[in-house]
Amino acid sequence: MVTASSLAALVIIDVQKGFDDPVWGARNNPGAENVMKDVLRKFRSNGRKTIHVRHDSLNPNSLLKSGKPGFDFKPEVSPLDHETIITKHVNSAFIGTKLEEILHSMGDPEIYIMGLATDHCVSVTARMSGNLGFRTFVIRDGCAANERELDGKKISADLVHDVNLASINGEFASLIWSSELEF
Repeated sequence: MVTASSLAALVIIDVQKGFDDPVWGARNNPGAENVMKDVLRKFRSNGRKTIHVRHDSLNPNSLLKSGKPGFDFKPEVSPLDHETIITKHVNSAFIGTKLEEILHSMGDPEIYIMGLATDHCVSVTARMSGNLGFRTFVIRDGCAANERELDGKKISADLVHDVNLASINGEFASLIWSSELEF
């Protein structure tokens, strides 16, 4: 079990409607949004800080461009009026945003990360969080990835997810299951 300190902050990454489009390919962990909803409820009910991150693509044709329906947060994790929302334009939630400043102003909390996609913005943000010295946790069942292709070979979403979690485990973040999180 992992007990979230009173300074714990939940960072929810890119849980946006645009990721429901089939253009992304097959996805693993279809229950990730329900896990995220439950974890978010626990953070809220225990008075912990919640930060919602969303991607605003610089590509005007992107599903994740502001002004398009895909830019909106999924209902499972919609922010409350008093919760922090950070909009980013690159993979890391730290680059070009005030995330690091916000976290330091809290007294250097431990960071719990979940969201979409494991191999992109979740992984990059977790790596930077660890490199910046934050005690970082990734909620492994609160993340999901899509299949990828390399040299004409399909790489399954499960494999993409697992390899990316394995590559951050220990050095950049600790991996936990949502069921291990206590308050």
